[in-house]
Amino acid sequence: MTGRKLTPMVIMFWLAALLLAACSAAAPTAAPAPTATPVPPAPAATGPTAEGLRTFAIVPAQSKASYIVDEEFFADALGKYNIAAGKVKTTGSTQEIAGQLQLNLGDLAAPLGDNRFTVQINTLSSDQALRDGWIRRNGPRLNDFPTAEFVATGVEGAPASYTEGQEVQFQLVGNLTMRDITKPATFDVTAALQGNTITGKATTQARLSDFGIDPPNFANTLVVGDEFTIEVDFVAREQ
Repeated sequence: MTGRKLTPMVIMFWLAALLLAACSAAAPTAAPAPTATPVPPAPAATGPTAEGLRTFAIVPAQSKASYIVDEEFFADALGKYNIAAGKVKTTGSTQEIAGQLQLNLGDLAAPLGDNRFTVQINTLSSDQALRDGWIRRNGPRLNDFPTAEFVATGVEGAPASYTEGQEVQFQLVGNLTMRDITKPATFDVTAALQGNTITGKATTQARLSDFGIDPPNFANTLVVGDEFTIEVDFVAREQ
């Protein structure tokens, strides 16, 4: 990645933020809470749209959407601040998620109903409030593009039939929209139905640059990877 030319003021600000993150004795100042932009509720269930189709709505309090991205710190700039050089994985999460699954459990490969989830990404929180505030107001500017949405268009690799309690793996193929940019995406899903509740995890890989986000690159200090992982741990209850 090509380092950006930074002004002394920007370098001093970023090093100060990193110092605060590394020193347990200096707690960071919490970033202002993002402007509330409620996640649209799941579409109201009006009954099956095809024979055998069942609707399960995401339960936000029991669900979580996360990003996982690589960060690399450089020793030359950070040694005197006692920040270990090397790569680390950073995770940010939120429970501001809504959506639904509409599946024919008698034939998981049958045409889908309305399968989508929406996440309020400007509420993502990591282990460092300074980082969270920066990605909301700068760089990705998540406060300006507060929601991300995935809409599934098909299922691949699903079993021909389903038995309650069985854990199954399949792929949800569809379109992911962030920062008003839509790209094809495929989520690997592991899920199981017990009673009226589906519990599972959906995971995919994406690139910041595909959604108009220039991966942060602070010369001789910090580099953030372009590729990142999206994970959705979900509980969905039948309507």
